[in-house]
Amino acid sequence: MGNMLITGVTGFVGRPLCTKLLAESWKVRGAVWRDESAGSIPAGIDAVLIDSIGPDTDWTQALAGIGTVVHLAARVHVMNETAEEPLVAYRRVNVAGTERLARMAAVNGVKRLVFLSSVKVHGEETSRRYTEKDCPSPLDPYGVSKLEAEDILKRIAGETGFELVIIRSPLVYGPGVKANFYRLLNIVEHGLPLPLASINNARSLIFLGNLVDVISVCATHIRAAGQTFLVSDGEDVSTPELIRRIAAALGRPARLLPFPPVVMSLVGKLTGKTAVMERLLGSLAVDSSKIRSELGWMPPFTMSDGLKETAVWYKNFIAAD
Repeated sequence: MGNMLITGVTGFVGRPLCTKLLAESWKVRGAVWRDESAGSIPAGIDAVLIDSIGPDTDWTQALAGIGTVVHLAARVHVMNETAEEPLVAYRRVNVAGTERLARMAAVNGVKRLVFLSSVKVHGEETSRRYTEKDCPSPLDPYGVSKLEAEDILKRIAGETGFELVIIRSPLVYGPGVKANFYRLLNIVEHGLPLPLASINNARSLIFLGNLVDVISVCATHIRAAGQTFLVSDGEDVSTPELIRRIAAALGRPARLLPFPPVVMSLVGKLTGKTAVMERLLGSLAVDSSKIRSELGWMPPFTMSDGLKETAVWYKNFIAAD
């Protein structure tokens, strides 16, 4: 294997990706923020310090001798946004920062760039599975910035000739998960009742181990070049079904109560929690058949496997806290 640069190397996806790539005999270099502690850097990688990701980042040292770049680092979706102009903040990192990396990568002879994007470039809800042929229609600043980054990368790839692979991911869960999925684990573990039994929706997810495997395949497969892929575990679930599966993985009962979804939606509007309610009530599913047929990729883990591994991590995490 050759030399690979990973951005976001200390993150939720970056750390297990490093472990997998090192096991596959890649020489892995990681772009690391100057304020990150040495203990957060995965063992075995060549760490290169950078100040931040933006339009002026100097990637010269990080890109020296690199043949493949996996760009994970991003300003991620923020639930409680504090920036006065969120889209400006997202664009600085996700658009201008990505453009800077891509242009310097091309100058330094990088052959392939794998970009982790998001299902949010398609929108927030759908009555059917999204496919790669669907016209993107992002609704929030994060989704807008990811789509703009995709477009810029395609233009640079066309101008310079490096191979671009775009991966659009739905919600990722697994050991180390935070935000809403962690809260859901906590609620189920403590046996709190949830008024979600009446919801009939469909949502795609991807287990961390499956996403890491996808990235590894897209970094090397000859037929991945120039492609955009939607990825998932391949098992769409409703909100109550997900809770039942989480409960089974935790060895807890699923305490689900019936409640009219229309009333829940109204409560969300009245309490300023519309976005939260939309994620609970709405459908957001993807068709991941393209990557399976074109690259022969199959998820190495089922959703049940992924939830069990996540549950083990969660129990160990709260026991150690």
